Amino acid sequence: MKIADLRQRLRDHGAKPGHEELVLRNWTRALPLDSGRSRPEDFFPLELRNALPALAKEWQALTRLRAEHAGEDGTKLLLELADGQTVESVLLPRGGLCVSTQVGCAVGCTFCMTGRDGLLRQLGSAEIVAQVALARSKRPVKKVVFMGMGEPAHNLDNVLEAIDLLGTLGDIGHKNLVFSTVGDRRVFERLPHCAVKPALALSLHTTNAELRAQLLPRAPRIDPAELVELGEAYARETGYPIQYQWTLLEGVNDGDEEVDGIARLLAGKYAVMNLIPCNAVDGLGFKRPSRERTEAMSLALYRRGILTKLRQSAGQDIEGGCGQLRARTSRAGQSA
Repeated sequence: MKIADLRQRLRDHGAKPGHEELVLRNWTRALPLDSGRSRPEDFFPLELRNALPALAKEWQALTRLRAEHAGEDGTKLLLELADGQTVESVLLPRGGLCVSTQVGCAVGCTFCMTGRDGLLRQLGSAEIVAQVALARSKRPVKKVVFMGMGEPAHNLDNVLEAIDLLGTLGDIGHKNLVFSTVGDRRVFERLPHCAVKPALALSLHTTNAELRAQLLPRAPRIDPAELVELGEAYARETGYPIQYQWTLLEGVNDGDEEVDGIARLLAGKYAVMNLIPCNAVDGLGFKRPSRERTEAMSLALYRRGILTKLRQSAGQDIEGGCGQLRARTSRAGQSA
């Protein structure tokens, strides 16, 4: 379901622009749909007022909490959609939330569990925002990162529609909406023209074009150097630094040659490098580097003038990396 569908439902019940705006604002903030007026009966048309309870139930059914797994670095939420498919969201520290944009993923990153079954379906823009509404029913959300299941660039219309609503009626600062992508030229063509311009996170993972094609087999073939230049242009236009994502894989992309490559590509760029030790997953064949190696790589980049943050992939202590909870639940259902 799309946000446009929600708007049409409201209009079908007599909503005018002011009614529509208030109801959608309340929904994104996990408030009763008729909040904000001391006498709703004097503000909402009778037909709309009578329809709001049913609409509230319908919109709550877009995403239902199926399982919750608390970890040291975030709380993973397994969410069931109206058609029975499941996706994952993550309650991050300091009011952050990671949301999914697809059921599955077509990129097929070799170190990620989500893409093993390919793309099952797109999420509608309303289903994306519904993850925020559900999370806000549990605690405040000040930042939304589109880094969960799926590749946002492959569901661009729905993701941008969700971002627009969250950046206007959803009361989330534009730089606190983070669009994460492996890199797609359509992103760089469309985002600069959006009314709500999100911050951008680019999944780089290596400076070696050949290795990147192996790690991200179905990502667009953009040379890492060109990807950085495209990101830099967007960063300078918006005033937000690009967040480069680098999943650390032992013996694959944690060597000194990659440190040299990162320093070369990001020298003088408006950028932050996020080093993220991988979640080890049985059957994928990758290991996370030692703590000593990851810290040494971070320090080496810092000394080369690259702003670097050493992060942890959410859910490591509960085997809840991206796609793992969904996969584990699916296997349990098949064996039942």
